[in-house]
Amino acid sequence: MIGWLNPEQGRPPAATDETAKGSFGLKRNLISRKVRPLTIRKLALILLCLMPVAVGSQQSPKEAQVTPLLSQDLPDLPGKEGVMITVVYPPGGSDPVHRHFADAFVYVLEGSIVMQVKGGKEVTLTPGQAFYEGPDDVHVVGRNASQTHPAKFVVFLVKKKGAPILVPEK
Repeated sequence: MIGWLNPEQGRPPAATDETAKGSFGLKRNLISRKVRPLTIRKLALILLCLMPVAVGSQQSPKEAQVTPLLSQDLPDLPGKEGVMITVVYPPGGSDPVHRHFADAFVYVLEGSIVMQVKGGKEVTLTPGQAFYEGPDDVHVVGRNASQTHPAKFVVFLVKKKGAPILVPEK
């Protein structure tokens, strides 16, 4: 067994000028062992102080996550396309007031969502339920009904080819 690693021989020998030389014959910093813990503590304190700043500067966690699934020209409807997306509302997440200029069919997969178009009633939808928005509708409420659980739904849109999926309403 290597000399000082043998438990019967006790602690390693103290560093001397001879044993403190590195592989290039340079002296190692003999006080580095004493400085490191202090440096690590200072670094930890700095990171702890900066953490609220970093958390506050991130993008809002309430924004919906949209994932495109399919976009397909519809040959029986010249100039139109079908688009499928999934939307995940984080807990407490919502959409701004908007419109689609499309026929939009919503199907809830997980959680519960609250939907309303201008002039219509606010409805809460749960998994397996569906919602429709017409091309002239203004979507005034679109949000997760829960402050603690995400909600996920699929949207199928029939829209003019090349038109944006969502247009914010002023």
